[in-house]
Amino acid sequence: MSDLIEKIKQSGLKGRGGAGFPTGLKWEMVQKAAALKKYVILNASEGEPEVFKDFYILSHYFKEVVAALELALKTIGGQEAYIYINHKYYQKLKRKIKSLVKDKPIKVFVKKGGYLAGEETTLMQVIEGQRPEPRLRPPYPTEYGLYGCPTLINNVETLYYVYKIYQDDYHQNRFVCFSGDLRFPGVYELNENLTIKQMLEETKNWPAKDFFVQVGGGASGEFLFSGELDTPLKSTGAIIVYDKKKTNVLNLARKLVNFFYHENCGRCLVCREGVFRLKEILAQKKPDFEKAEEIAFALSQLAFCGLGSGCGVALYSLITKLIKNGTPKN
Repeated sequence: MSDLIEKIKQSGLKGRGGAGFPTGLKWEMVQKAAALKKYVILNASEGEPEVFKDFYILSHYFKEVVAALELALKTIGGQEAYIYINHKYYQKLKRKIKSLVKDKPIKVFVKKGGYLAGEETTLMQVIEGQRPEPRLRPPYPTEYGLYGCPTLINNVETLYYVYKIYQDDYHQNRFVCFSGDLRFPGVYELNENLTIKQMLEETKNWPAKDFFVQVGGGASGEFLFSGELDTPLKSTGAIIVYDKKKTNVLNLARKLVNFFYHENCGRCLVCREGVFRLKEILAQKKPDFEKAEEIAFALSQLAFCGLGSGCGVALYSLITKLIKNGTPKN
């Protein structure tokens, strides 16, 4: 099955879970790893607010995703696969899941924990029955993953497109969630080379009023002005539109920092203290935005895992682009 890895590499497919790592290279690393046992994990945990593309794919194309999971096992020389799934999704799809994985070397593990339990090293901790917190990398899961064995972890959309590549039916598309202050919310399959502006226009979701967007998810996504959208969508496939006139951006910042405060595992000093200080500053009647900006930037650069860096990216872009352009009403 090495020819499949070559096809994946030639397609240019990158992981659709947010990190954007080349999929073919990841498969090749696990295939070449010397080990008696290897695992494959389908990450169907999808916990980023305003991101629901994986559920859409599971609802419509679960059979194709399971077929890709089996292809992954054969290609890397794996013995067992896991479907690590959001508990809400499992409740809605469990009958379909059970029928599709019956008599296959695939186990279903229902996600335990919150937002952070969807991070790839954390989910291995959860499956192993350990504390839900991220692991230090390196070593990476491709060499030392589940139970210390080489492990291939892909999200739902990535495996769906692996199946399309296997069928010679991949056309550089991706799934994108649209939500917020727009006319036609939902999940659309679009060419990945379209700019964010073109995606909004093609789905008839370009707002008539002054707006800004958050791309990549409703928690960790970066905020962009309407004039900054002539660039492809490189992160997790989500575009949230905000009516600039209607949105209290300070309240939005408080909502974001509260989310990260409650989802924080407390392991990383930079993240633990940084998120706490951001929450403390933004709760004030007259927040010190200069200080908040410094802390958010530090988080984006120094946090141990994606939770802290995501918080930093979101808050830094919101503060520098929207709040500092005019102090919002409390």
